[in-house]
Amino acid sequence: MLSDITLGQFFPGNSVIHKLDPRFKIICIILYIAAIFTASSYLSFVLVALSTVLIVALSRLNLSIILKGLKPVVFIVLFTIIANILWTTGEKPILEFWIIKIYPEGLIYAFLMALRILCLIVSTFVLLTYTTSPMALTDAIERLLSPLKVIGLPVHEFSMMMTIALRFIPTLIEETEKIINAQKARGADFESGNLLTRAKAMVPILIPLFVSAFRRADELAGAMECRLYTGGNGRTRMKVMKAKPMDIIVLVLFLLFLCSMVAMRITLRGVI
Repeated sequence: MLSDITLGQFFPGNSVIHKLDPRFKIICIILYIAAIFTASSYLSFVLVALSTVLIVALSRLNLSIILKGLKPVVFIVLFTIIANILWTTGEKPILEFWIIKIYPEGLIYAFLMALRILCLIVSTFVLLTYTTSPMALTDAIERLLSPLKVIGLPVHEFSMMMTIALRFIPTLIEETEKIINAQKARGADFESGNLLTRAKAMVPILIPLFVSAFRRADELAGAMECRLYTGGNGRTRMKVMKAKPMDIIVLVLFLLFLCSMVAMRITLRGVI
């Protein structure tokens, strides 16, 4: 069910991850993504997997929330696995069928690439959207990009736009499910037929969804105007972000983790 998808939702809590400064979360996730893509040996991938599990454990989020968040990327992960198995060559195939040859190197490469994608998605969701409120995320992005105001970039408007996009993902998913159920009640069939038939069946869903999205956007714009929203000029914040010792410690740990990944990439034999 589409309602099970947790992409873009915020789950309040009192964990260590929830209490971190959103600015440091964004910097840490950038460092962590760099570390994930730097990993190239078995040991480095084991450390990436263990660190991702540790991040999830420290967030104190229910495991079902994490699994639901992975639903939209199941196809991407499966496609990555199949593509790497079929296109990666090696010395001796373990299975041959017609023109298809599967090598042990392909299986290993496919597993590690799938692990990389899963760790990337889970860590990003947990550190950002799941444990950070949309307002705090907006303020953090604006504060980090504030130096760009010197060259005239609308930093506040840009950060607000990104946060609103994340905020309305669950709303649009819920709206899509309502439209699908309404169309099914009218006798629509979205599961039978070939690919072209299924694509045509999606038209009665897309049109009302676009209309609903534009209507919500117009309502949001009207609500912001009624509250005299004029952009970032002269705006103050109810909560001023201040770095705490824990934020510095976590940032240093992520930086050391990236350095360790770089060191292992240089010294250890890579598998990908």
